[in-house]
Amino acid sequence: MNTARVREEVINYSYVNTGYAERPIQQAPVIEGYFHKVISVKEMAIRKVNTTLCTILSIFIGVAFVSYYFEMSHEITLNTLSRQVTSLNDENAELQNNLDRLKSFNNVDNRMTEYNLLQKAAKVIEVPAVTSTIAVEPKKEFSPSVNWAIGY
Repeated sequence: MNTARVREEVINYSYVNTGYAERPIQQAPVIEGYFHKVISVKEMAIRKVNTTLCTILSIFIGVAFVSYYFEMSHEITLNTLSRQVTSLNDENAELQNNLDRLKSFNNVDNRMTEYNLLQKAAKVIEVPAVTSTIAVEPKKEFSPSVNWAIGY
């Protein structure tokens, strides 16, 4: 690092008619050219703190972008899985209903075969007709005495 410094000499006294008086007179620098400006320790410390804080802030912003990307990709994956689970649940409910219906038919079929309710008779027994001595009275049909009308 080039730390060359330009020194300006100031002549403090000039001749006035009555004698010497205190007046600063500026003189051009002895060496001309581009030299680094002298930076104080306070300015250097402020610059280092600012660059450190800017670096930390940019790292945090980068980490935030990366974490946001991963969070969005995980959310998309979760939404896809949620849709698949919902469709599987609907399909499972439909299959469960079909299974219950088939089980009920199977239960009825098992009961029918267990009690032999639908088997053909092995033997037919003929019984002679019995004459009955009890007279059967015909039932009287009930007719209402009031003719109801539909409407008002």
